[in-house]
Amino acid sequence: MDADIPARLSAMRAAHGLTQRDLARRCGLSHTTIAKIERGEMSPTVSSLQKIAASFQLPITVFFSGADHSEERIFYRQGDLTCISLGKHTIRQIGGNLARHALQMMEDTYAPGADTGEAMLRHAGEEAGLVIRGELEVTVGSQVCILRAGEAYFFESRIPHRFRNVGAEVCVVVAANTPPSL
Repeated sequence: MDADIPARLSAMRAAHGLTQRDLARRCGLSHTTIAKIERGEMSPTVSSLQKIAASFQLPITVFFSGADHSEERIFYRQGDLTCISLGKHTIRQIGGNLARHALQMMEDTYAPGADTGEAMLRHAGEEAGLVIRGELEVTVGSQVCILRAGEAYFFESRIPHRFRNVGAEVCVVVAANTPPSL
């Protein structure tokens, strides 16, 4: 987990005058989950960070160091990508704050057993991805498929969805969302 997440979450909550219970009610998570994330005892899932950030009307990149929130850029070197670490799931995103953009492009890396969380993700827009290495179980609504290198997905993001590495090796996916969900 990014070491800054607990501190940033606690500071954001306090700045808004919210208790952990207030924030939990506001974003639909349990008080225990908020408390464990703030103490660094639990790595938040993409879904839980999206819910927390949305409750503040912010992108989840506010929780990560290296998220560039001011500079407009065209070219990015490898070290310039915004790295978002969510336990066994790492996202390397082109750009920092994508609030003014219609597209989010990223490299998703899932360690064996990595999962976006049991709570299905759901947001406006579309998303697509191409598996570069490994195996990825993709659940979209009631459909489940294990994709391997060279295989892809493309779906309406309003449909509940989930990603999980069911293989024994690291899975790498080049993915895009419209509009940005992080």
